[in-house]
Amino acid sequence: MSVYADANRETWVHPDEIRMQFSRAMSAMYKAEVPLYGELLVLVGQVNQQALEQDAELAERLQLTGEIQRLDMERHGAIRLGCASELATMRRLFAVMGMYPVGYYDLSCAGVPVHSTAFRAIHEGSLQHSPFRVFTSLLRLELIDNPELRELARSVLERRNIFTARVIELIERFEQAGGLEQTEAVEFIEQALETFRWHREATVSAALYQQLSEQHRLIADVVAFKGPHINHLTPRTLDIDAVQAGMPQRGIEPKAIVEGPPARRCPILLRQTSFKALHEQVVFVEDNGDWAVGGHSARFGEIEQRGAALTAKGRALYDRMLDNARQADGDYASALVAQFADFPDDYASLRRQQLAYFRYFVSPVGRAAKAQGELASTLEALLAAGHLCCEPLVYEDFLPVSAAGIFQSNLGDAARDSYGNSANQDAFERDLGARVYDELALYAETQQRSLERCAEQLGLPGLSLC
Repeated sequence: MSVYADANRETWVHPDEIRMQFSRAMSAMYKAEVPLYGELLVLVGQVNQQALEQDAELAERLQLTGEIQRLDMERHGAIRLGCASELATMRRLFAVMGMYPVGYYDLSCAGVPVHSTAFRAIHEGSLQHSPFRVFTSLLRLELIDNPELRELARSVLERRNIFTARVIELIERFEQAGGLEQTEAVEFIEQALETFRWHREATVSAALYQQLSEQHRLIADVVAFKGPHINHLTPRTLDIDAVQAGMPQRGIEPKAIVEGPPARRCPILLRQTSFKALHEQVVFVEDNGDWAVGGHSARFGEIEQRGAALTAKGRALYDRMLDNARQADGDYASALVAQFADFPDDYASLRRQQLAYFRYFVSPVGRAAKAQGELASTLEALLAAGHLCCEPLVYEDFLPVSAAGIFQSNLGDAARDSYGNSANQDAFERDLGARVYDELALYAETQQRSLERCAEQLGLPGLSLC
């Protein structure tokens, strides 16, 4: 259930509900624009059903945590923005849907000239109602090394307006009144979708498009069009390797490798793959006013498999193993498996070593023990006695190296390796107009709330991990 405490009027549509309706509308729009995405959804649905039928323990865990209810609506999308004003207004637009900037991602270190955040819900109740999130990148014009081209790109971006006048009015209405009525919410969704819609008409000449592409194909994708068309949507699978293997059988060309950690008995963080970006016909506006037909590749379909959210200690271990694998000689996939052989692959060890975050639940045995006055008193004793059970928190965020790998695979093989060490969270937050949330702090808060609920249900003064 969602958290509705902040809704002051019964007639307002809660942001969680607006987000859910928006994600459904976005999915319908993208399936119409990219029919291959619809085929991908069918494949993922079949793989998920098979995984649940073959693994009763997995199905039981998903039922306990409530993940089963949101499995088929687990989506994320991605957009790329061109300037600070677009990012700041996008933050306000997403706030209407209860989505806030979580995390800072520097993709420039992996050869993609953007830095990013993920707009998503920040409370587990809201995530349960609708987990939709949008990975949002801002083009870093300062990384274009040709000064003349940089200024040309800046001038093109400054002339465009990616938001309708009506959606701005509805954003302001939400900010001033505190909510939207049902008719306003419906109109907001319709108007907001226009920002993410594909437009085949470019705003630049074929020659300028080519110049931008030679700098980086992502730069051309951001600068040369009317708006930040949604470049992919992503269903969630329980077995990404089965989806990867099944795509060619349906005429879908997958990228070469699955990004993220190797396959494990107990999944961690995020694994991602995609089908190759479609080559789509576009028209360019020439300097004399004529139109020229050309092509552009940007939009694709992605699949994700989400695992346990890791603590700071767990992320440090993950990052070290990933870095070692990337620096190793020979086959990367083999090096990755070899490096991660020492990463604990059972939930008991992940919890005991505090490598991952968990959600705690009172079991039927615990409720019976409370009634009989036979409860254990410490967290470890409660778990050992079966009075409590726990499940890992699902990772709701992203991995910069994996995101860059997905982007690069759909931008061609000529992309550069790195723009050096150029992370700049302060500049990003200045352009955003707000601080980004610390994702690790959010997971810790969710974990702690689950402990507090368990203590309350069992009549205990409190429960602590220590």
